[in-house]
Amino acid sequence: MVYGQIFHHHSPDDCFINVNVGGFKQRMEHDVLKRFPQTRLGRLLCCSSTEAILELCDDFSPSDMEYYFDRNPLFFCYVLNFYLTGKIHLMDGLCVVSFCQEIEYWGIKERHLDFCCSNKFHELMELAEDKCWDQRSDELQLHSMDSFSEELSSLEDIEMFEGLWCSHVRRNLWLRFENPGYSTSAKVMAVASLSVVIISIVAMCINSMPDFHPVGLNEKEIENPVLNFFESFCVLYFSVEFILRLVAAPSAKKFLCSPLNIIDLMSIMPFYITIACDKMDEGESTELENVGKVVQILRLMRVFRILKLARHSAGLRSLGATLQHSSHEVGQLVLFLSVGISLFSVLIYFVEKESQESELQTVPIGWWWATISMTTVGYGDTFPVTLAGKLIGTLCIICGLLIVALPITNIFNKFSKFYQRQSHIDQRQSNNRTLSI
Repeated sequence: MVYGQIFHHHSPDDCFINVNVGGFKQRMEHDVLKRFPQTRLGRLLCCSSTEAILELCDDFSPSDMEYYFDRNPLFFCYVLNFYLTGKIHLMDGLCVVSFCQEIEYWGIKERHLDFCCSNKFHELMELAEDKCWDQRSDELQLHSMDSFSEELSSLEDIEMFEGLWCSHVRRNLWLRFENPGYSTSAKVMAVASLSVVIISIVAMCINSMPDFHPVGLNEKEIENPVLNFFESFCVLYFSVEFILRLVAAPSAKKFLCSPLNIIDLMSIMPFYITIACDKMDEGESTELENVGKVVQILRLMRVFRILKLARHSAGLRSLGATLQHSSHEVGQLVLFLSVGISLFSVLIYFVEKESQESELQTVPIGWWWATISMTTVGYGDTFPVTLAGKLIGTLCIICGLLIVALPITNIFNKFSKFYQRQSHIDQRQSNNRTLSI
């Protein structure tokens, strides 16, 4: 049966349609609906088949000429008022998100909001968007935290040790290495590991001081034997600890892919590579003349041991997760600074190039000046001497303060959330292990 066969009878009902919205029934005139042909009810008048009608409503009764909609009947009163007045109003007790869903369903546009409700609607929408953004941000942050909490989450998978070789011994060893709150021995191991990390860092710093390097027979500085002993002891401890944790891990692949374990490996490998390079350099062949430089670079890589503190610090783990999740904000900061540095370096060059006293005679030097000025470092090695240059320098510093301050709030808020979650995870894991003893 087509629409023309349904509605074109010679009766007064031809100019009306019957609408049933959640039990609320209403007869509506065609002329009223034709005023808004793009709405859902207005489009019903153009349907030429039952299939087309059912695409716009939930059910249809040809005998009663009634259209059924499973929607909010209270809100439909506002829809009726819209067809009569051409304006839609906010419904008390209905959240703004549901309101948007309702008007979208009925085909009503936001521009049809009456002026008395327009400002309130936009305020509520901004508030809802902020809440939705925070919720999405939290979900992304929780997802990012998984990589930095891999060791903690693995504590929940103790069942993985079942059926493995020496499962009981490996399980106990794993828990003592990964959770300092598991037992007294676990706390002792954590304190010992942290102490060795600190000793290694202190020894590395002292090793850089010439006063602690004795002079050999050929008046060349040689390694301090005491510092070498501490260096070897620390690396040996790190190596044994890493191997024991690798052997005790329920999954070697998961263990080696962990960011914190990669840091541990990177802090150990330079020592052994340095020894190998020293052995190769004993022949003093011309082909290995650059081995000494390679050894120096590898020795500098010992600085990665500082990152081992992340295993014992929720703050450092949170900082890593924050930097990972704030790549967009950091990228914007770098972009803004790059634009500002390029702009002010050219400006300062043009106003200072005529002055003989000024050192800002080239654009690359202007880049350096603009960089230390916008980041508020201000070494004082280069500075403008003309009045115009000082005015540009003032503007450069002010712009630098604003640019640097813009993303800091978002990054700080993310760090705060990461830190709270990481502290909560650490506390929960400690409590769970205490109850399982």
